Amino acid sequence: MSKLFTLQEAQTLLPVLEALLKRARTAALKSAEIELEMQRLSHRIFLSGGMHVDVAVAARRRAERDKAAQETKDTIVEIEAIGVHVQDLKLGMLDFPCSVEGKTVLLCWKLGEPAIAHWHEPEDGPEERQPLDPRFGKGERERLN
Repeated sequence: MSKLFTLQEAQTLLPVLEALLKRARTAALKSAEIELEMQRLSHRIFLSGGMHVDVAVAARRRAERDKAAQETKDTIVEIEAIGVHVQDLKLGMLDFPCSVEGKTVLLCWKLGEPAIAHWHEPEDGPEERQPLDPRFGKGERERLN
């Protein structure tokens, strides 16, 4: 069973998760930029019918891309080990499983938002986010279950 968070617990984790999410996004962006650079190089080689390529430079860039991609994966694993789901890395969207009235729902936070203010059903996507209602303000775990 996955971890369930109270709203207060989830809010408390936001600074740590924000830093991890930013690290994952930065690494993913770097990986994507280098991948695009390598695709352009391959395309130029194809169009020219072959050309001299500095193999050492290309190998270094490929290693940088692979390292950034691995950092992205490792950071996502670290976030998910906390019990939080990365809903959308590009948007910076995280979901926190939460029990309300005996039902598991997802508290939803997006990078840049000052606090968790939305939730959605597990089968819904972030576009169906709803504002938190008074059921989520209860501070005691027992009253949330």
